[in-house]
Amino acid sequence: MSAAPIGVIVAGGLSRRMRNNAEGVAPMDKTLLDLGGRSLLHHVIDRLAPQVSSLVLNTNGPAARYAAFGLPLCPDTLPDHPGPLAGVLAGMDHAAARGHTHIVTAAGDTPFLPCDLVPRLMLAAEGSTQGVALAASGLGPDAGDGTPRLHPTFALWPVHLRDDLRGALQAGHRRMMRFAEQHDAAIARFPCPAGAPDPFYNINTPEDLREAQAWLARTG
Repeated sequence: MSAAPIGVIVAGGLSRRMRNNAEGVAPMDKTLLDLGGRSLLHHVIDRLAPQVSSLVLNTNGPAARYAAFGLPLCPDTLPDHPGPLAGVLAGMDHAAARGHTHIVTAAGDTPFLPCDLVPRLMLAAEGSTQGVALAASGLGPDAGDGTPRLHPTFALWPVHLRDDLRGALQAGHRRMMRFAEQHDAAIARFPCPAGAPDPFYNINTPEDLREAQAWLARTG
């Protein structure tokens, strides 16, 4: 693969944990929550955009809510919110219609994602017979037993797998790891620098958001 892939920010979930635990009324999309004066989605865009040929947003919310970001939207093409794999499929279909061969997916609630995510995934994918690679973290000096933590939402996916993925979803198979493993996914390993959050730290609850705010305050 020579051309940079399309980046797909997956933000099609229902944010149940954020809504159920928020003090007062939380936004319908947690990616719009404020972190350091900017939305979580702005943080993700800033880190991912320089690494890809273009960006699209997989979301099932109203288009007007995201107009300020200037990104094309690709909502799920399957009903009933079948999970992040549906966002991968939507991204694949979007890319295929435009002649692209690969996409890279990233979660919309991960403001510290690596600025070298895409090149590391592309390099790792050379070791996969299917050209699939996903991210893992927890491999730095403070990683305990050194066991990697896998993050299948952060992955490189060849677009030619979209029919396989559509069939899996229609058969009720929604686990990203299962689909990745069935397609010989390689692993791109990312260290956790001392004193920094996991690069794939995601915001699920108000407590997570407060921790992220505290980290930003410490680092300026």
